[in-house]
Amino acid sequence: MSSSLLTNSSAMTALQTLRNVSSQLATTQSRISTGQRVATASDNAAYWSIATSMRADNAALSAVSDSLGLSAATVDTEYTALTAVVGDKTGGLTKLQALLVEAKTAGIDRAKIQSDITQIQQQMKGTADAATFNGVNWLSATASTPATFDLVSSFSRVSGTPTIGTITLTISDFSLYTATSGGILDTQTSGVSVDNIDITSLTDAASDQTTLDTYIAQVTAVINSVASAAANLGAVKNRIQTNTDFVKTLMDSVDRGIGQLVDADMNAESTRLQALQTQQQLGVQALSIANQNSQSILSLFK
Repeated sequence: MSSSLLTNSSAMTALQTLRNVSSQLATTQSRISTGQRVATASDNAAYWSIATSMRADNAALSAVSDSLGLSAATVDTEYTALTAVVGDKTGGLTKLQALLVEAKTAGIDRAKIQSDITQIQQQMKGTADAATFNGVNWLSATASTPATFDLVSSFSRVSGTPTIGTITLTISDFSLYTATSGGILDTQTSGVSVDNIDITSLTDAASDQTTLDTYIAQVTAVINSVASAAANLGAVKNRIQTNTDFVKTLMDSVDRGIGQLVDADMNAESTRLQALQTQQQLGVQALSIANQNSQSILSLFK
């Protein structure tokens, strides 16, 4: 093989090999430092695009999870208040019904019973007014209360089209009081509602006893209505909890899917790093040897 002062083929080959090894080494070091084998679009455009879209979807799912948490707190507040209004033998509608039955007893002091009834009526109104979370109150509706309320429950994207799932609640199903007296407790029948029942003036007369029977039937119907509203909210509460668990599981699944696309195998990368570092050292030595060939030409001219 002829020797050339201008062209050192061995050095050029060694340099090309060293450049290739250095490039691979830089890639491996980048994967180890970032933990990803596809960190930018230039690494793998298709996988990077998919991973980016999935990360965006996961961010949306995280927002859904937060919204579900807010919805759960709101529903729980309304549900707790409805349960309190149904009450038991010590208060609420259940106690009110018992007092009205007691009022049918001949000769009983109905004015004193009315004192208890009034306290229960005020307590139920106070409970409904207090059932507010984040400015939302479905039990004591005002003129500005919307007819329906949507709770965000899910997010999905098919063929690039996002879909937001919601749980729609009709507020009139849960309103105990409204601005127009159309709630479960303030709707009047023949001028009387559960909210304004007054038995102070009733006597043992047959007509008054019939009036008491009407009041008892009215309260019984209201108990059924409030219990039904509480049951519906209880079902919604369970649905929200199920959706919350599913969204969290789905987010974990998406994270795993992204990892399978773009995460680096650290065991393989560490092994590759050691091999490339060795190759780099050998490449440097090979280039050094090739460069010495040019020095040997000088000896021919001594």
